[in-house]
Amino acid sequence: MPSTVVAHFSYLPEHAVLRVRYVSGKVYDYLQVPLHVYEEMKQAFSKGTYLNKNIKGKYDYREVK
Repeated sequence: MPSTVVAHFSYLPEHAVLRVRYVSGKVYDYLQVPLHVYEEMKQAFSKGTYLNKNIKGKYDYREVK
């Protein structure tokens, strides 16, 4: 199901970084995210809901652009 919040996301395993591009165009890196969290997000019915419940507020982040 296409997300109304998340446009695209990817994982950088060498740095344990989850990179999320929002529909707004902003890109954020969530830091020290375990691989299993990324795998769970890939399987989640709603990417935005998963992000809000399991990533935001639990991992440090930085805005990329």
